[in-house]
Amino acid sequence: MITSDKCFIIAELSANHNGSKEIAIETIRAAKRTGADAIKFQTYTADTITLNSKKDDFKLKQGTIWDGMFLHDLYKQAYTPWEWFEDLYKVAREEGLIVFSSPFDKTAVDLLESLDNPIYKIASFEITDIPLIEYCAKTMKPIIISTGIATDEDIELAVKTCRDVGNNDITLLKCTSSYPAPIEEANLVMIKDLKKRFNVKSGLSDHTMGIVTPVVAVTLGATVIEKHFILNKEIGGPDASFSLDETEFTQMVSAVRAAEKASGRISYQLTEKMKNGREFSRSLYICKDVKKGEFISEENVRSIRPGFGLHPKYYNDILGKKLLFDLEKGTPLDLNHIEKN
Repeated sequence: MITSDKCFIIAELSANHNGSKEIAIETIRAAKRTGADAIKFQTYTADTITLNSKKDDFKLKQGTIWDGMFLHDLYKQAYTPWEWFEDLYKVAREEGLIVFSSPFDKTAVDLLESLDNPIYKIASFEITDIPLIEYCAKTMKPIIISTGIATDEDIELAVKTCRDVGNNDITLLKCTSSYPAPIEEANLVMIKDLKKRFNVKSGLSDHTMGIVTPVVAVTLGATVIEKHFILNKEIGGPDASFSLDETEFTQMVSAVRAAEKASGRISYQLTEKMKNGREFSRSLYICKDVKKGEFISEENVRSIRPGFGLHPKYYNDILGKKLLFDLEKGTPLDLNHIEKN
């Protein structure tokens, strides 16, 4: 599913159904039309992710688009009803999409296991929930972990938790946990460092506006791109402002695929087109009619296009050498034309 030769593009539904199962289903179908590889959900209820408390600890005040709301109220508005999941997974599979989810507690994992969920995504704010990571890793399904709020120690512990239960199929996503995230904070160079430092696959969970950041991420080696997807921004909802609509997401997929092709691979082997192109490289040619016995000089031999003559590296060596034949202007020079002494 997640390989190094093709970026795995995930359309994140999150809260972009705005409470409508019909919108959720149509969004899945739209995700398929964009060219996405997968659709991802979030599996929680307000009560499984937080407490219904009006204490100040539970009030959002970190400069987000949800500031002033209490956590329980936000998640009650944003969650995907669990009774929808069987039908949503069925529709996604009928569409040919890989479908999976981010669980936020063990009961969510149990529900997802009953649906044969193929991948588990650990959200940024859950990277410190070691019991949850361990529970997911024990399924031996691929684990994707966002690193938005993580220190290097947090990441190391999360990765170790997976490996300690024998699960080595781990992908770390560079993520900026701001909604929306400023592009200047994307810090995409971390994608390569995550891969190298923790010996895992790496990618991007993106909350910036537009498609520039995902496209650049692919050129830096991202094997996964996750981006919030909405059928139509007029639907509204908690995540609408930083989600891509169908047209935008389609453009992103197309641009990512083009960037993959442009990035290529490290190789000094010439393609057939490149070999053909060498015909227009420089080589040594007779540039004026010469007679047998004349000496090669700057007046009668030049380095010019095309490339059918002797390599220009021989130029200084052959100056002053005697020619063995009469040669016309425009003749590609050959070592057999030149006296061997």
